[in-house]
Amino acid sequence: MALADLLSFLPFLALALAAASTGARYKPGPWYAALAKPPLTPPNWVFPLVWSALYLLIAAAGFKVWRAGGWAAWPALAVWAGHLLLNAAWSWLFFGRRRLDLAMAELVVFWLSILATILAFAPHSATAAWLLVPYIAWVTAAGALNWGFLKLNGPRGELAAEAVSAGAYPAPGTKALPPSPPPAARASRAAPRPSRLAGSPRDPFRP
Repeated sequence: MALADLLSFLPFLALALAAASTGARYKPGPWYAALAKPPLTPPNWVFPLVWSALYLLIAAAGFKVWRAGGWAAWPALAVWAGHLLLNAAWSWLFFGRRRLDLAMAELVVFWLSILATILAFAPHSATAAWLLVPYIAWVTAAGALNWGFLKLNGPRGELAAEAVSAGAYPAPGTKALPPSPPPAARASRAAPRPSRLAGSPRDPFRP
């Protein structure tokens, strides 16, 4: 990539990373750990890996449209930039506000904005449009998971919130307290051991 192309690519990468920053700010944490998980929920480490690759594809797609159409492509690029706002809003609603219902509704609009971006990019660069296909496929899967979380946990994940409040899932960086021993065990620990009284008969078989 020539230096001029690299400099042109950087603004697109910066906008994509700005959208990604909400995912870094609003992390799953104890509340998400306490949620009942729908089938086929990926482990937590999968999400940053997939999203890192997708944000690179998002930036590359925007750059390719700019390179192909220049200022004539500004309506398509406006759709691209607007969809990034919806991308950023989902993490805030799901993990920040803990509103599974609002996140689900927003994700429908978000998915439609990706489709609109693909359709707007296609006349300028077929390659750019295809670069977004893995993106919309992943968001489709995320929508199915969001719906599963909503059905299992309610609009606000009430059961998970109660578990966190009860201390079942400690805050990140802290350790859960060990369980207290049962009362009988505590009583046996506290009971004094019988001592040998002075003048008591000595067992001839013990020293």
